[in-house]
Amino acid sequence: MFKVDRLRFGTAGIPLSTPKRSTIDGITHVRNLGLDALELEFVRGVNLSPELAKKVKYVAKKNDVLLTAHAPYYINLSAAEKAKVETSKDRIIQSAELLHEAGGWSVVFHAGYYLKQPKESVYQRILEALRDIEKELMDKGVKVWIRPELTGKPTQFGDLEEIVRLSEELEMVLPTIDFAHAHARNKGKCNSIEEWRGMLALMEDRLGREALDSMHIHVSGIEYTDRGEKRHLNLQESDMKWEDLLRVLREFRVRGVVISESPNIEGDALLMKKKYEEIEVQ
Repeated sequence: MFKVDRLRFGTAGIPLSTPKRSTIDGITHVRNLGLDALELEFVRGVNLSPELAKKVKYVAKKNDVLLTAHAPYYINLSAAEKAKVETSKDRIIQSAELLHEAGGWSVVFHAGYYLKQPKESVYQRILEALRDIEKELMDKGVKVWIRPELTGKPTQFGDLEEIVRLSEELEMVLPTIDFAHAHARNKGKCNSIEEWRGMLALMEDRLGREALDSMHIHVSGIEYTDRGEKRHLNLQESDMKWEDLLRVLREFRVRGVVISESPNIEGDALLMKKKYEEIEVQ
């Protein structure tokens, strides 16, 4: 996987203000807005043809826009039914292949659910499935990061310890840290400089400096209950201390990508990029 030169900011999908809603136009519009990343949303299905992927690669490179992808929502690597697991693996592999064709860097997914099963047995099933995915991608020469996401509900597999542990065991795997999900999953915690420093220090200690030089981050405001994530909010309509978070990312010299998943996707991406650059020059 290629190295990212800085911390880039972008949108989860085509910016809302894009005049013509196509992937190509979305990439160009991201650059026109002053952003430098875009996450391809395969959440309803992998809807990028190999032919279009080649055009996307050219336009993204020309505009210096880093591409990531979000694999389909319909993934459960811990399902009891073997057919569901195999379908889930196929969706991640297909997402990774097309992202690679498009010159992209990192594909994120929600790995699975506990479904009242012992957490360790769920972990082992997901680890085994990811080993299969990694082997197939390596055999095909597909070089993108495979990223289990830190999820927003305690019923979902994917707390920080679990996704760091997977990353220790697998060569192509690193976490996606969704800071809004961490905040919601932990019922309002994970919203302070000290907690964020702890998360990043743990990653650096366990996974090495490469983990902080290659971070795939999601940020938004979030509404939550005792059951975790309820819905995403715009940053300024939420209790997320996002400016402090950016200060911590700057302090740890994080590189990679910050994807805005707020409802006003480009609005909050621009807000974060502007604030981060102000911190950077102090």
